[in-house]
Amino acid sequence: MKNFKILLFPILFFLISFAGLAQQGNGGWSGNNSYSRLFNPKTIVELKGTITSIEKIIPTKGMSNGIHLTIKIAKKESYSVHLGPQWYLDNQSIKFRIGDVIIVKGSQITYKNAPTIIAVTVEKGKTILTLRDKNGFPVWSGGGNRSNN
Repeated sequence: MKNFKILLFPILFFLISFAGLAQQGNGGWSGNNSYSRLFNPKTIVELKGTITSIEKIIPTKGMSNGIHLTIKIAKKESYSVHLGPQWYLDNQSIKFRIGDVIIVKGSQITYKNAPTIIAVTVEKGKTILTLRDKNGFPVWSGGGNRSNN
């Protein structure tokens, strides 16, 4: 009976941990929701700018917090840059701060009547953070590429 209890606790711990991960899911940040479908590979741009603000946003109902940067580019124009889910970015080694100069490559869209970039990559110094593939499929979703048919 004692051996059974010794084995039971690690098994229960594993099952509880696994259940928590399953419930978290991707927080609505899948590669095939209405927000992700805003990404257009034909509108890829590259911008260099300075971060003027960092905010948490929820792009559409049912999604968890995402990280949004505002950058000011050389022409003094500001752009919103949508990176991805906060839970994913919190686990990356690259961290962003106001005043950082970055190079963003991504799909330029209009979101809430403002020019917005859904980032594919963000370069800070010699570090490049890849967030999506060239078709906009998010790296945090894993698996194969989404179909654009």
